[in-house]
Amino acid sequence: MSAIGAVSSCSCLRPGVWLLKPGMQKMSSLHTAARCAAKDYYEVLVLGGGAGGIAMSARMKRKVGAGNVAVVEPSETHYYQPLWTLVGGGAKQLAASARPMGSVMPAGVEWIKSQVTALDPDKNCVWLENDVKVSYKYLIIALGISLHYEKIKGLPEGFNHPKIGSNYSVQTVEKTWKALQDFKEGNAIFTFPNTPVKCAGAPQKIMYLSDAYLRKTGKRSKANIMFNTSLGVIFAVKKYADALLEVVKDRNLAVNYKRNLIEVRADKQEAVFENLDKPGETEVHQYEMLHVTPPMGPPAVLINSPVSDENGWVDVDKETLQHKKYPNVFGIGDCTNLPTSKTAAAVAAQSGVLDKTVSLVMKNELPVKKYDGYTSCPLVTGYNKVILAEFDYNAQPLETFPIDQSKERATMYHMKADMMPLLYWNALLK
Repeated sequence: MSAIGAVSSCSCLRPGVWLLKPGMQKMSSLHTAARCAAKDYYEVLVLGGGAGGIAMSARMKRKVGAGNVAVVEPSETHYYQPLWTLVGGGAKQLAASARPMGSVMPAGVEWIKSQVTALDPDKNCVWLENDVKVSYKYLIIALGISLHYEKIKGLPEGFNHPKIGSNYSVQTVEKTWKALQDFKEGNAIFTFPNTPVKCAGAPQKIMYLSDAYLRKTGKRSKANIMFNTSLGVIFAVKKYADALLEVVKDRNLAVNYKRNLIEVRADKQEAVFENLDKPGETEVHQYEMLHVTPPMGPPAVLINSPVSDENGWVDVDKETLQHKKYPNVFGIGDCTNLPTSKTAAAVAAQSGVLDKTVSLVMKNELPVKKYDGYTSCPLVTGYNKVILAEFDYNAQPLETFPIDQSKERATMYHMKADMMPLLYWNALLK
C-alpha cells in the first residue's frame, strides 16, 4: 500500500464484472476496528485494504463468516485513484475520490489497523507492527504497489515549488491542476518511468487533457507539449497505439521514446532525462509545466520475502492466482507478478477467478477457473473523449462493446467519469 492510503488503479472494465447480484450485501459502515488484532488466528487473512483486498474480504465473508476474516490495513482513507486523472485536469474534485476506510470495510470483518512487517508462509503467519503475530489458514495478499518519487533526484522536495505536479499521489494531484491553470508559455512535459506502473495509460491521459485545456483557454499556441517515455512504444496494444498516434499527430504533440526522468531541478524549472538507448547521455529540458509519473515497485515487505519472485512481486500462477509454492496463499492486483497491466479492471476480473480458486482449494480440489489476463484502460483523450482499451495477456483486444473501441467517444468518457465510480463504490467493493 502506498503511504497515501489504499488506492486502486485504472478504472474501466467489463460491465458484467461489476453488476450487482441479487442478495448482495447492502452498504454498511459497521465493522470491528482495532489497533492490533482482536484475535491471533483467522481462517482468511487479507493483507491490504485497496480494491483487491476489500473485494476479496467481502467475498470471503460470504464463504466463512465475517468473524473469520480479517483485513490488515493501516490507512484511515480508501481512495478511488482512477478519478485522479480527472482531478489533475480540473474535471473532478479530489474529495470525490475518498471514503473513510471503515465505510468500505465489509460489515463484521475484523479491520486490523496495522502494517505488515514480515510474512512467514512456512508457519502460516504474518508479523505486524509491535511484534504482533497473526496466524491464518488462508492468506490473500493485496498489498498494491509502492511509489518511489525519491528515486528521482530532487524529489519529492521539488513538489514544494510551483509548475510541477503528479496525478499519482493525493498530496500532489491538485498541484497538477494548479500548474496547468498557471501555464503561460513554454514546455509542458509529461513523463513515464523505467519501471512497472499502475495504469500505464494515466501518464499520457493528463497530457491530452492539458492540451484540451490550453486550447480552450487560448494558450495552446504558446505551448510545446511533449511526452517523454522510457518505453519504445506509446501503448502496448497495437490497435490502440495506432489510434493514439493519430491523436498525437492531429494535436501536434511530441513523443520522445526511451527517455527516462532522472532529476528535477525545481528551482530552475529543469527536468533531466537519460537516453536509454545511449547510456550516459542526458538531456535537460526547461519546463513551464511538469507532470511526473514516479518510479514504482513492490511494497518493501515483499522484497526478499518467501512469497515473492526475484523482483519482489508475489509469485502466483497467472491463471488461478494461487501461489506457486504455498497452496494456501493467493495474490491479487498490483503486488503480483501477473503479466498484465496493473489496473482496477484487472482486479475486478481477477477477483471472480480468485473467488472460485479459493472455494475449490477450501474443498481440497484443484482450481479450474482461468484468468485470461483481462485488463482495461479508458484512455482519456479530452474532456469528453475516451478510447476504451480492453485486452488480454497476449496484448490482443478483448472488447466489451460491438463497436470500434479504438475510436474516441463521448459515451466512453461518461462511463469512465460518472458510471465507473458508482460501480466501484457500490458493486466491486461489495
